[in-house]
Amino acid sequence: MMEEKDFSAIAEEKKELIDQSFRDSVATISKQGNRNYIFPKKPKGKLYNFRTITSVFYLIIFFTLPFIKVEGEPLFLFNVLQRKFIFFGKIFWPQDFFIFAIGLLTFIVFIILFTVVFGRVFCGWACPQTIFMEMVFRKIEYLLDGDYNKQRRLKAMPWTAYKIRKRLIKITVFYFVSFIIANFFLAYIIGMDEVLAMVREGVDANIGTFISLLGFTTVFFFVYYWFREQVCIVVCPYGRLQGVLLDKKSIVVAYDYVRGEPRGKIKKEKEGKWDTGDCVDCTACVRVCPTGIDIRNGTQLECVNCTACIDACDDIMDKVNRPRGLIRFASEENIAQKKKTRFTFRIGAYSFALILLVGALAAMLITREDVDARILRSSGQMFQSLPDGRVANLYNLKLTNKTRKDIPVSLKLENIKGEIEVISKDLTVPKESYFQTSFIIKINRQLIEKRKTPITLGIYQADKKIKTLTVTFLGPGY
Repeated sequence: MMEEKDFSAIAEEKKELIDQSFRDSVATISKQGNRNYIFPKKPKGKLYNFRTITSVFYLIIFFTLPFIKVEGEPLFLFNVLQRKFIFFGKIFWPQDFFIFAIGLLTFIVFIILFTVVFGRVFCGWACPQTIFMEMVFRKIEYLLDGDYNKQRRLKAMPWTAYKIRKRLIKITVFYFVSFIIANFFLAYIIGMDEVLAMVREGVDANIGTFISLLGFTTVFFFVYYWFREQVCIVVCPYGRLQGVLLDKKSIVVAYDYVRGEPRGKIKKEKEGKWDTGDCVDCTACVRVCPTGIDIRNGTQLECVNCTACIDACDDIMDKVNRPRGLIRFASEENIAQKKKTRFTFRIGAYSFALILLVGALAAMLITREDVDARILRSSGQMFQSLPDGRVANLYNLKLTNKTRKDIPVSLKLENIKGEIEVISKDLTVPKESYFQTSFIIKINRQLIEKRKTPITLGIYQADKKIKTLTVTFLGPGY
């Protein structure tokens, strides 16, 4: 116990050596209040290579999913205008919105749980903004303008013919890539077949869609050419939630200040110890950061856990013959007290809630009905007494077919003898569509003992019951 206290005291003492003046400013804003452009050095290392592989896999999925079809329909479709949504080949209609709400809630809880345990790894490794910025546009920029020093010199250069030519090439390439991305996002909304059909028809036949497409392209271009890291810092609310979601047990990209402080240049070793900490104050971690922060100042809003600083620091540690891991995935508790990450009550509570939500979502998807039906009494209509002594009630039937095939159905009385007369003789519900008709229920007067009698109706597809509904049958009563 004494050793733990002594170690905590050492950690606090070393933490005090960290300069806190960084809190007085933001890396992306200059002292004059202007935008401070970030020119990160091109990262390299094991983690960056692995992140590149995962990003390539991500991009392959993004650009191929619109071409994958299930029974002639896209695997994913988010057609807000037609209120048609397809997830993993299953069609969802507005009546299924509650399933979408449960799915969204499940995703939010998953992100919260993941952040509590692993910090903002999602931002650096899976967020579309980071993937496109760092693995597409940034790589193109390195190819066109060179590494960070060349980019900085190009920005400071006066507007010569050389600079104008470089900027025009970059703008053209960035806008073209943004246009391709916008087309694929459009494919997720209306389907790739529709997009290709519009391409064949030309701009004149789809001028409205083309103008909208150029608008989205311009937004993407603006984000990746100019706005960049400001999306993560200013716009995205996820970074702002860090202060609520993270605690001392959360695993983040962290600087081991106990081992690294005090910083200083390499000096001779005395009696088996260094005169300074392991941090040689080379600022390699700062130069590769895409948001311009110094990770040695601790966890910050701007950090997206991209791990570029880990690779840069490990490379320096190798060169100065010191152990790797000065910057690594760790929690504050790991660094300050050398404690291993443990399963906490909060992690358990989030996990339990996530399991419940996933289970509920799975149950809803499995038990989801292909045909939805609603039966209402015709407004303003009372019962009718027929010449043959029977009583008749008029109803409206509305059917929704969520499948990709026409479904013929029939109606049967389940709890009472009687006759159903459908106004539309052919009760076939068209695929992916609605069907509405009226029908009359006729029942012998002797069987109607109350003014309001509950009637159970079964909706059948061939001999298979697909829906059971209850309606009220009005009668004269006794």
